[in-house]
Amino acid sequence: MLVERDIDAFLAADWSIVDSDFRREGFLGLHAHKSELPDSWRLDFPDLETYRDEWLRQAKASQAVEYAEPVRDALFRATNMRDIDLKGDTAVCHKKFDGTIALKDGVEVLNWQTLYFCARLGGRWKITGFVGYMPFPMGRPRG
Repeated sequence: MLVERDIDAFLAADWSIVDSDFRREGFLGLHAHKSELPDSWRLDFPDLETYRDEWLRQAKASQAVEYAEPVRDALFRATNMRDIDLKGDTAVCHKKFDGTIALKDGVEVLNWQTLYFCARLGGRWKITGFVGYMPFPMGRPRG
């Protein structure tokens, strides 16, 4: 749900593909704005509808980009969700984007990460919230 279905839905700019992957009640998303400082993270997505609208805006903007390689393959190559913390019916999924996509006139660098909070509800995993758009990697040494 957090990799294959998300990528396919994003490329199609079709929210209906992922809509049932979310719990509406109590959903919230924090936007880190690629900052390592949690005090600067903002509740930009206080509900699922706000997040959906931004997700669709980004998906449609991506469709206007002229890529020089198959974008689906590039997104899979850059995506890593190796770490999943699971306790009973609750999970935290660590999704990282680390790579590049060749553009017609350059390169798009993907270097952010998201922590997704999930719960098993009625036998199915649902996304209940996230902290997203954090820099990757984080934790640069102090100078």
